[in-house]
Amino acid sequence: MAIQTTCIGAYPKPDFVKLPDWFNIPAGPDTADPTKLWVQAMEDMGPEAAAIVDRGIKQAISDQEQAGIDIPTDGEIIRENYIHYHCRHLDGFDFDNLTNKELRNGAYAANLPTIRGPVSLKAPFLADDWKKAQRHTTRPLKITLPGPMTIGDTNVDAFYHDGRKLGADLADALNQDVLALAEAGCQHIQIDEPLFARKPAEALEYGFENLERAFHGCPDSVVRTVHMCCGYPDRLDNPDYPKADHDAYRKIADAIEQSSIDAVSIEDAHRYNDLSLLEYFKTTRVIFGAVAIAKSRIEPVEEIRERLLAALQHIDAERLLAAPDCGLGLLSREQAVGKLTNLCAAAATV
Repeated sequence: MAIQTTCIGAYPKPDFVKLPDWFNIPAGPDTADPTKLWVQAMEDMGPEAAAIVDRGIKQAISDQEQAGIDIPTDGEIIRENYIHYHCRHLDGFDFDNLTNKELRNGAYAANLPTIRGPVSLKAPFLADDWKKAQRHTTRPLKITLPGPMTIGDTNVDAFYHDGRKLGADLADALNQDVLALAEAGCQHIQIDEPLFARKPAEALEYGFENLERAFHGCPDSVVRTVHMCCGYPDRLDNPDYPKADHDAYRKIADAIEQSSIDAVSIEDAHRYNDLSLLEYFKTTRVIFGAVAIAKSRIEPVEEIRERLLAALQHIDAERLLAAPDCGLGLLSREQAVGKLTNLCAAAATV
C-alpha cells in the first residue's frame, strides 16, 4: 500500500492575499509589528477581505490536492504568524507594548507581545476556520495550533515567571478550541511544539504534562498529532543556522510513545536522523519529514523514495506518513508544488 502524505501547516500566501507573513518580515529592533500590519492589511482589502482570504485558502488546498497530499491543511493563509494569530484570541496578551527578544537559539530576534495578566480564551474560533477550509475539499483537512510551551517561548512573560503555570493556563485555553474542533467534526488536530526538540529537559519536566492538558477530553475519533521540528532559518538557503540538538528526538522519544499522541511529526530532510530512532515508536505513527523546507532545491523522486525505504526498515508501513520537514512558507508557490508533487510520487511507489 502507498504511504499516506500530509503537510505540516504553512503554505506560501498567494500574491492576491495582501497579508503580512512572518516568513517575509525582517526581524529586528525596528521591525513593524506584524499584527498591526495584519489588521491594516485586512482593512485595506476592504469588504472583500474575507472572500479574498477564502480564495487563497482554496488555492492552497487545491495545490496540495493536485500534488497528491492525502491530509491537507488550510495553509495558515489567514495567519500573520501561526503563534500570534492564536494569541490575538487570548486575554492576557499586550500587543501594543512589544518587547524585543532573541529566539530559537539565537537564530533571530523579534518584537513580541508581552503577557501581562492571566491567560484565557476569549471564545473558541478555530472550528469556524476549519469549517470554512473543509468546504474546499472532500479530504480530511488538518487544523494546527501552537502548543503551550512554544507559545510561552515566542512571547515575553511579564506576569507568570513560571513556565509550568503559564503552560497550564495556555493548555486550558487551547483545550477549548480542541474540543470545539472535535465537536465540529475535525478528524486531524495538530499541536505544534518545536520547543520540545530545542528544550527536551523542560519538555520532560512539564511540557508533556501541559500537552496532555491541551488534548484532554479529545475523542478517539480525532488523530492527535504533534509537530516537533528543529528550527527555521532566517532565510531560504541559509547553509548554517541554529538547530535543535541532533539527539533531541531520542531524548524525548519514550515520553512521546507513552503519551496520548497518535502521530508525531519529526524532521529528517534537512539533517538525517539515525533511523533506529523510529524503533522507539511501537504504536505512535510517525510523520516523516522527507523534503526540506528551507532549501530551494527540489528533491528528486528517487532520492525521497530511497529515504522512505530506509525508514521502513525501522517502522511498519501503516504507521509511516510522508511530509515536508515543517511549513512551506519560505518557499515560492512553484517550489512548494514541486516538492509536494515529488514527495507524493515517491510515497506512491514505496
